[in-house]
Amino acid sequence: MSRIGKQPISIPSGVTITVDSSSVSVKGPKGELSTSILKGVTVSEEDGSIIVKRDNDEKIPKSNHGLMRTLINNMVVGVTEGYSKKLEITGVGFRHQVQGQTLKLTLGFSHEIEYKLPEGIQASSEQNVITVSGIDKQLVGQVAAEIRGFKKPEPYKGKGIAYVGERILRKSGKSGKE
Repeated sequence: MSRIGKQPISIPSGVTITVDSSSVSVKGPKGELSTSILKGVTVSEEDGSIIVKRDNDEKIPKSNHGLMRTLINNMVVGVTEGYSKKLEITGVGFRHQVQGQTLKLTLGFSHEIEYKLPEGIQASSEQNVITVSGIDKQLVGQVAAEIRGFKKPEPYKGKGIAYVGERILRKSGKSGKE
């Protein structure tokens, strides 16, 4: 039995969860999210909590059991608290600016990068830190990874975009110097 899948999901106050035959939707103070129910898994509401059960012990239902429970739990946390990722820009002349739903990045290229933020994602900037936030955990992580992908941190000087707290393995320069 899946250790994660068999744990019930408690429903906080202010959150309503609707379970259909093929989908689960979660509505809370920050917004609404929905997902389809995976194959071989049954979702039900009992005693103010959500229970995820699998139909049988075959390979696909076993693999979807814990995943479905985690997806529903991530939606509940997203509509109550939200998710955020922080990115740190390091480098001389590297700048960023948020204008509405557009993030403008100057990263040492011959042109300025304009990144259009998807629906439901907000970005804010302080000094050298960009904060990406939203209610969908997967979308927040995807947007942060795309922004980081514009200029990954390089190993010699550490210039580029990295997650806050990310450890960058640094290399020494040429070994011929003393």
